[in-house]
Amino acid sequence: MCTNFKHQPAKDGSVCVGRTMEFPDVLPWSLGVVSPHEPGASDAGDHAKTWTARYGVVGVGAFHPHWLADGMNTAGLSGHLLYMPNHAVYSPAEHDGSDIGILEGLAFVLGTYATVDEAKVALATCNFVDFTPKEVPVALPLHMILHDQDRCIVAEFHPDGMKVSDNPVQVATNAPYLDWHLTNVANFLSLSAENPAPVNIGGSTFAPSGQGQGFRGLPADENSPSRFLRVLANVRFAQQPADERAALMDTVRILHGFDLVPGTVMEQTPNGLMPLLTMWSTVSNLTGRQYLYNTLDDPIWYSIDLDTTDFGESRLVDFTTDGTFTSIRV
Repeated sequence: MCTNFKHQPAKDGSVCVGRTMEFPDVLPWSLGVVSPHEPGASDAGDHAKTWTARYGVVGVGAFHPHWLADGMNTAGLSGHLLYMPNHAVYSPAEHDGSDIGILEGLAFVLGTYATVDEAKVALATCNFVDFTPKEVPVALPLHMILHDQDRCIVAEFHPDGMKVSDNPVQVATNAPYLDWHLTNVANFLSLSAENPAPVNIGGSTFAPSGQGQGFRGLPADENSPSRFLRVLANVRFAQQPADERAALMDTVRILHGFDLVPGTVMEQTPNGLMPLLTMWSTVSNLTGRQYLYNTLDDPIWYSIDLDTTDFGESRLVDFTTDGTFTSIRV
């Protein structure tokens, strides 16, 4: 389970992208820093894809700096891998220099391209194969969401091959495929930020008992079609932020509406039945070149300035977190 969205641009032009990661606690998540000064190479078999990066990347992954589930580059392009159970069919290996695993895809795309249009061209040079590193204890049926300041595309892996689609609503969750979610939006056109007007029936007036009834009918469960509609409604009806700070704050507010309480969603894993947890959430400030994160065990948000990040070498970096609330006297 994951939720991804772009908030509407602030009045000063600031653009932020938010993302949650819901997953069983089976991976040692950390920050990944990918250097543009080192050659990139896929481990997905013989004669797999290689590349020369142009941009530094900061993101979240596990085990290896190039194995990213989320990230943003110094050009202001963000990328996000979201779970797609039963909806990710990877291709057979070609052994011609195009093979790459989905977990390596963000390091390639974000390391070498600056815009959604460029990324679409880059994806066409890739043959995404079923490569799961031995360190990763779960399967990786995923799709890829890419955002620049203006647009969003989604790369999905259908039985007949990869399909890269423009995403007009610029939000994403999980299965099924994007075209199904977009069709489903038409079933919820009556949603409104305003309460319905009172109705007179038989001489009696019936009025809303409180505020918020305009969202009545919006699904509240955690299934991906419901979360797609919830996040779209949040973005659609949110007021335009005044500036960068307001855009960051509103993006964080939307994200926290998707935090899971441990135990409310359970999943069968190789380790048995485990709770899905909101392991981490991120905000990619595309215009301000900031990458922010928040983790399961720490209520604080931390911000990384890509302009001052050392991209001299690729590396993993532990999350900054002390796992405690700050105590104050009032």
